[in-house]
Amino acid sequence: MASIYQSIEILSKEKGIDPQIVMDAVKEAMLVAARKHFKTTEELAAEFDQASGELQIFAVKKIVEEAADPAHEISLSDAKKIDASAEVGGEVRFPKKAEGLSRVSAQTFKQVILQKLREAERDTIFTEYAHRVGELVTCVVKRIEGPDLVLDMGKTEARLPKKEQSRLENFSIGDRVRCIIKSVEKSGKNAGVILSRADADFVKRLFEQEVPEIYDNTVVIKACAREAGERTKIAVFSRDRDVDCVGACVGMKGMRVQSIIRELRSEKIDIIEYSEDPIVFATHALSPAKISRVTIVNATDRHMEVIVEDTQLSLAIGKKGQNVRLAAKLIGWKVDIKSEEEKRQEVETAMSAMIVPGAPVSVLMEHGLAVEVIEKLVEADIGTVEKLGYMTPEDLEALPGIEPQMVDAIQQAVNGYYSQFEEPIVEIPAEIPAEVTVADVSAAEVPAADVPAAEAPAAEVHIETPAPASDEAVAENEINAAKPAVEVMDHTPAAEKSAEGTEGVQS
Repeated sequence: MASIYQSIEILSKEKGIDPQIVMDAVKEAMLVAARKHFKTTEELAAEFDQASGELQIFAVKKIVEEAADPAHEISLSDAKKIDASAEVGGEVRFPKKAEGLSRVSAQTFKQVILQKLREAERDTIFTEYAHRVGELVTCVVKRIEGPDLVLDMGKTEARLPKKEQSRLENFSIGDRVRCIIKSVEKSGKNAGVILSRADADFVKRLFEQEVPEIYDNTVVIKACAREAGERTKIAVFSRDRDVDCVGACVGMKGMRVQSIIRELRSEKIDIIEYSEDPIVFATHALSPAKISRVTIVNATDRHMEVIVEDTQLSLAIGKKGQNVRLAAKLIGWKVDIKSEEEKRQEVETAMSAMIVPGAPVSVLMEHGLAVEVIEKLVEADIGTVEKLGYMTPEDLEALPGIEPQMVDAIQQAVNGYYSQFEEPIVEIPAEIPAEVTVADVSAAEVPAADVPAAEAPAAEVHIETPAPASDEAVAENEINAAKPAVEVMDHTPAAEKSAEGTEGVQS
């Protein structure tokens, strides 16, 4: 036991643990081993003598007037024999020989002290690294445990699980690796520092290192969405309007972003300009696809609908839905992508659903169909006039309860129902009366060539029956035989006629 104190000091320096914590762990381990060795229920205590470097074990008994439990109490008279200053309520310690501990007890001592040391080390690691979550650190691969990597951080070891690695990466022992501190676990199977190279914050830290404008807060990273090994979308915003946020991240000839891409083993990166307007932001986030329009479906639930051209639909969705999935994660909205054709069909379906399917057969009562017949039609699942109109007389006679004499009544009622929607037909008489006014003949019945358009509203159509022609007028009649017999009468007021000295205009 003489060298225990020196061993504790060395161990404390190696693990970075307070020596007092190690000392308490050694005392507790010694007590557990002593109880198993002595097989006693006595109250035991351990004291470490720094001068001699020995660890001593004592049996502790409480001083009482009369001892009822000899294993835990001692009478005042017996206590005064050992210590004259003993008083009721005090304690008396009886030393026990620790050299007699068996090999089993020594093994128990070893297990307990190692457990206590691990707990103390975890507490120390948690205290040191808990506030450094998200920090970028450089480590060395120390060993490989199955799919996980154990990395040396200097003061402690950290674990890089398989799920926190990119599928494009492969490391060997001794490789230097840059990671971020994902979390610090205080207990459990994987207690300690957990590192990550698959988290979106890892890309943020890389941009902060490579882009001075981000480091000095001129350009701000607003959001980042990532699928490790596939693609990353990062939204940036410039506080200075003279600074191009996207250009600053890309760098001259793409040098800045290419450095990050090499670190990520050629992972694709989309740098997007951030916008407060969700519609504009969604349009940028879905690049390289071209968006036709964006509609906010529900602002409270953050749900939007994006319409793209039919040729752009596959590009907007991306491979296995990756592009739209990352865009939705980036903007924080639920995004539904539809093509123009899909939207058109959806609108047509909605419109057709709003159209009334047909008039009920009950309207045929207005056209003389008996109530009893209508009830029989409804019982036969003929509920609309349209459905009834498609049925032949044979189909009607086949219906239960419909007799042949009812078929004619049904057809007459259906014809009467549809006749009310037909436009009335104006028949032109075979022989036009001798005199027909414009009010009686529509514009469609009078040829445009016969009545000039400018005079038509004020004109009167007059048809004259020619009188028997004289011999002298036969030649003139033969010449004028081809001329129309329609005369356009002038409705100029009489006063004007007398002034002009005319009676009419002969056409």
